[in-house]
Amino acid sequence: MKILTIVGARPQFIKAAAISRSLNSHLEIQEVLVHTGQHYDENMSDVFFQELEIATPNYHLGIGSYTHGAQTGRMLEAIEQVLLQESPDWVLVYGDTNSTLAGAIAAVKLHISVAHVEAGLRSFNRRMPEEINRVLTDHTADLLFAPTAAAVANLNQEGISQQKIHLVGDVMYDAALDYGVKAEQKSSILEHLGLSSQKYLLATIHRAENTDNPARLRAIFMGLTAVTQNIPVVLPLHPRTRAALLREGLLEDVGKSLQLIEPVGYLDMVMLEKNARLIATDSGGVQKEAFFYRVPCITLREETEWVELVELGWNRLVPPLDAPTVANGILDGFVSFSSSEVPDGLYGGGLAASKIVHLLTKDSIWK
Repeated sequence: MKILTIVGARPQFIKAAAISRSLNSHLEIQEVLVHTGQHYDENMSDVFFQELEIATPNYHLGIGSYTHGAQTGRMLEAIEQVLLQESPDWVLVYGDTNSTLAGAIAAVKLHISVAHVEAGLRSFNRRMPEEINRVLTDHTADLLFAPTAAAVANLNQEGISQQKIHLVGDVMYDAALDYGVKAEQKSSILEHLGLSSQKYLLATIHRAENTDNPARLRAIFMGLTAVTQNIPVVLPLHPRTRAALLREGLLEDVGKSLQLIEPVGYLDMVMLEKNARLIATDSGGVQKEAFFYRVPCITLREETEWVELVELGWNRLVPPLDAPTVANGILDGFVSFSSSEVPDGLYGGGLAASKIVHLLTKDSIWK
């Protein structure tokens, strides 16, 4: 049995690592790993593969950064050639990036079965490219591995056959359990940056809805700058965000207040997350990781796919309308979070990857 895994962005590397470990325990399964090159910065790609102990990709497509249409089109063409050469039984795609959608479309056009990890998430904001990617992929896939009951409900409401849908939990929680201890043992990022546990705010900003909108970009970074009067702010700077700050003439000014650092590896990021007093982000993955390590989170968006975290009180939405809204929302988070107990089995209890591999290998799901 041959499974072709397609990844292209940091969160996908984390998810793929958990499933690859489970796949490797089955001698009858051959995994072919394809890296589209969507994230091509060494600190955003190569270091993650090394730390997560993922095998070197069988194919590195080197697509790089383009507009959404151009990037997806180039990926589609390149992935199709790999599929024609490899003829896998399954194509495994993750999350909601352009790599996800390109892999799903290329496979279905060649009548190759598609499995989607992290299926069913919805922000209900069709202006987000990630929302379009995940919706189209879900309606293309043959197997949908949902991380939460809310994701299953979304798929049911869209009329997708229940036979395709499986509630398995979240493979990122599997990874959090596996790598949390390793980060404590191997990372020295806190010492390197001169940080003390619970004495800083960790921020990450990268989504196009925030970086490509000058008003929102300014609101976020002026808000974060205001927060530094109360607590240091550490921000690993995504290449897209750096380019946006340069474009708007903000990089030098915000760099005087915020502790801007280069993108970090996974273990260093885990340590920064685990030891932050609060996290402010627009990332879906970081929202969950904050919860995994029981750190309160402010999400700088109007909506989130991880609604259960808001309902449980671990996450709070703060739309970046202006700098005072951002600053006040974050500062309020230091004193007013009230989180409830976590339901048993939320996000699968660390068994999502093994469930996914079991379902992929069951005779009953073969076409």
